[in-house]
Parts: sequence; C-alpha cells; structure tokens
Amino acid sequence: MSAQFIEKHREGAEIYTGAQICKQKSLELLLEINMPNGLLPMDDFEEVGYNRSTGFVWLTQKKPVQHKFTKIGKQVSYDTHVTAFVENQRMKKLHGVKAKELLIWISLNEIYIDDPASGKITFGTPTGISRSYPISAFEEEKK
Repeated sequence: MSAQFIEKHREGAEIYTGAQICKQKSLELLLEINMPNGLLPMDDFEEVGYNRSTGFVWLTQKKPVQHKFTKIGKQVSYDTHVTAFVENQRMKKLHGVKAKELLIWISLNEIYIDDPASGKITFGTPTGISRSYPISAFEEEKK
C-alpha cells in the first residue's frame, strides 16, 4: 500500500537515492520542519523523497529497524517504508512507525510540537490516544 501511495506523489518530488545522501536529506527535512534531528534514526536508506507541493515525504530502507530512545526508555520500530505529510512542527498521516508500549506495538499516525516553549513533543495514535515527551529525548547527540 505504501509503495502505491509513494508512486502517486513521485511527480514533481525531490528524490534522492543512496544511504549517505538520504541520511543527510532526512536530517535536512527534520531541520526544515523544526523537528528534533534524532526523530528518524534510520541509516540503511535506499530512497528519500519529498513532494513540496503536497507536503508528502517518504523514506525507504532495506529492512525494518528498531531503535531505543534511551532518554525515555522507549523502543520504536521503523518499517521499510515510512511516509508522512509534513508541515512546520508536524508529521501527520504517518505510516510505518510503531512504538512499543508494555508488550505490544502501537502504530503512530502523528508527531507534533504544539508549543515549542513547553519543550514537549507529542506522539498520536489512530485511536486518538497520545503521549508527550521532552523534545530533548529525540535530539541526536553529537559524536
């Protein structure tokens, strides 16, 4: 399904291939929409695309990856296709990202920062349940 949705938004999109340039472009995208730079901790990229006219973004990687955000103790899974519509401080209609709650994986469909002064970022689920965490927990540490 995601692959078909990506094809629909390819025309007029900026498309990049190759792990290194895709990693760079994913970081640039997060910076552009004022989101924490560690929010998409994916490395084995195949393609990144951004259709600015529709706000649609896609990231494809060779295999799903799990990442633990150690500052909050949360495990997150990123599928081979991650898609979203982006705007300033918001990723909506998100697909391909799940967070582990207790023993089950919960799909996330929205990530946003309502009030940057609060220092909180909110993750929403399709059921309407959401959780907020410190933005700093998703900042990539400089190596």
